[in-house]
Amino acid sequence: MERLWIGTVNIGIVHPMAYPKLESEEEVITTIEEIVEDDFFGAIEVSNLTPELAEKVGDILKSAHMDVIYAGQTSLLREGVSLCSLEEAERKRAVELGKRNIDIAYQVGASILAVCSGKDPGEQLREEAREKLVASLKELCAYAQEKGVENILTISLENFDREIDKKFLIGPSEEAGKIAEEIKKEFSNFGLTLDLAHLPLLKEKPHEALISVSDYLVHIHIGNCILREGNPLYGDNHPPFDVEDGEIGVDELRAFLEALIYIGYLKRSVPTRLPVISFEIKPLPGQNPRPVIAGAKRTFIEAWAKI
Repeated sequence: MERLWIGTVNIGIVHPMAYPKLESEEEVITTIEEIVEDDFFGAIEVSNLTPELAEKVGDILKSAHMDVIYAGQTSLLREGVSLCSLEEAERKRAVELGKRNIDIAYQVGASILAVCSGKDPGEQLREEAREKLVASLKELCAYAQEKGVENILTISLENFDREIDKKFLIGPSEEAGKIAEEIKKEFSNFGLTLDLAHLPLLKEKPHEALISVSDYLVHIHIGNCILREGNPLYGDNHPPFDVEDGEIGVDELRAFLEALIYIGYLKRSVPTRLPVISFEIKPLPGQNPRPVIAGAKRTFIEAWAKI
């Protein structure tokens, strides 16, 4: 089938989500090479790299003519630190981790570093946490500008659910838009990441969510989630598109892509070469990642064909 999105958007994939069981540097490199050699993909998202591994991965990615995004959310989640923490020591640890991720992102030639807010402290403390988050994000934007020479790294905040699984401060798309509006007054290298899989968890419709962040959107994730309680994959676990009880399939993806076209995302100037839409999907226990990736590609092809 003719790939009519070529030259308009780069399709990417979140590498550590697609290959969640890697145990060695060799496996990391081999699976990154698998993605790089698949010309369906024009972008890749990597994370959890040491400086030594980043040097090896960077050599591969810089020769591959791909958009690169560094997924800093994973290390913040893994380390259990929050950019919006009310405990200043923890907030500083989160910022320092973000700065290390910025260094790695530059090593691998990334255009965007994606981050997340951290846990919601509850309604009474929410405004204070929001101020902490803004301060943290400004520190990261400033550091990225200091470290950059030609292509300045963009810091992108991804919003998550507030009530079901991650229970993060940011949170509703409209609030993410307000954060971005404030930071963009001072820093040009800031934007937002929006994930289709998070919208059912936020009880948001694609058109409404996308319009609320349209002016600041630099990066898109597409994936699936499950809202049926009792299902072992309930919440924000990014199962494959065809999983039982999944909220996102071909028709939902088609509607989301149409909304992206409506807001002009596919024609926007962004930090990457082209606007990026990345699969964030995770194989079920015991599943081989490669057929799951192939299934995601077929889902996208079918959804695009219905636009």
